[in-house]
Amino acid sequence: MIGKGKSISQTSASVAYGWNQDKNAEIILRQHLVGDNPSEISKEFKIIQDMNSRCENNTLSFIISPTIKDGEKLKAKDLHEIAQKFMIQMKLGERQAIAFVHQDKKHKHIHLYVNRIDFKGRAYNDSFVGKKSQLAAERVAEDMKLTTVKQVQFEKEFNLREIRAEIKRRHDLSMKEFRPKSFDSYIKAMETNGVKVIPSINNQNKLQGFRFEFDGHNLKGSEVNRNMSILNIGKELNKNPNVSLFKAKSNQIKLLGKTLELTPNLALKISKTVIKKVIDLGMGI
Repeated sequence: MIGKGKSISQTSASVAYGWNQDKNAEIILRQHLVGDNPSEISKEFKIIQDMNSRCENNTLSFIISPTIKDGEKLKAKDLHEIAQKFMIQMKLGERQAIAFVHQDKKHKHIHLYVNRIDFKGRAYNDSFVGKKSQLAAERVAEDMKLTTVKQVQFEKEFNLREIRAEIKRRHDLSMKEFRPKSFDSYIKAMETNGVKVIPSINNQNKLQGFRFEFDGHNLKGSEVNRNMSILNIGKELNKNPNVSLFKAKSNQIKLLGKTLELTPNLALKISKTVIKKVIDLGMGI
C-alpha cells in the first residue's frame, strides 16, 4: 500500500473531485461533517479554517492506494478502517475529514481530505507530510496484513533478476546455436529465441547501444548483464578472424541495412578493440 500527502488550498475543487460519480465514488469515512454535497462540505471546512487566517494551504489531501490484488478483496468497512487507522498514524486527532473510494478502474484507491485547522484554530504541522504519509500507509498495511511497499519492491526486484537471467540465457543460447557473424544475424537469432533487440539511438541520432525487450520488460544491455553491452557483444562476435564488425579509424557501423554513426565514447572503445585484435592476429595469438 502506498500513501501520498500534501497541503492544498483548493478545498472545494478537491472535494468535488473526490465526490465525482464518474469515478464510481463512495464515501467511506465522514468525521464532524453533515453536508450532502461538495459545496456544503467546503463551507463547513471554511468555518473552521477562518479561525486561522494566516494558514493558506489549509486542507490536507491524501491518496491511499492498496495493491490491485489487495483492493479486489477490500470491502467498504475495510476501506473505512484503513482511512481511520491512517488518520491515527498521522496524529490528526479530532478534525473534520471525509474520505472517498474511487473504483472506476482496476486500481481501487482512497482520497482523504482533512481540515488542517483543528477546532482550536491550530494548524497541523505539514513538514515532511509526504514522507509521513508513506510511513503511515506502511504501518497501516502491516497492521491489517496487507501488502507493503517493501514487499512490492522486493517482488519487483526478484522478478527483474529472473528476467535478466532469462535474457542472458537466451543470449548465450543464440550465440551457441546460431553463431552469428554480424549484428544483424545476432538480432535475428535473439528474435528467434523470443527477445527483441532494439538499437538505442540518442538525441544526436547516434548509436549508443542495444536495449532488450522481453516479457514486458525493456532493459539496457548493461542492465541485463555487464557482458551484454554492444561493445562486448561485438567482441564476442568479432572473435572469428573472418568477421570484421568494426573498422579502425571509423565512427560508423552497418546495422539493419543502414550505416549508423557511433557516439564518440563508443567509437573510441571500438577503436581500441580493433587495434587489439590486429595486434593479437599479428602475434599469432
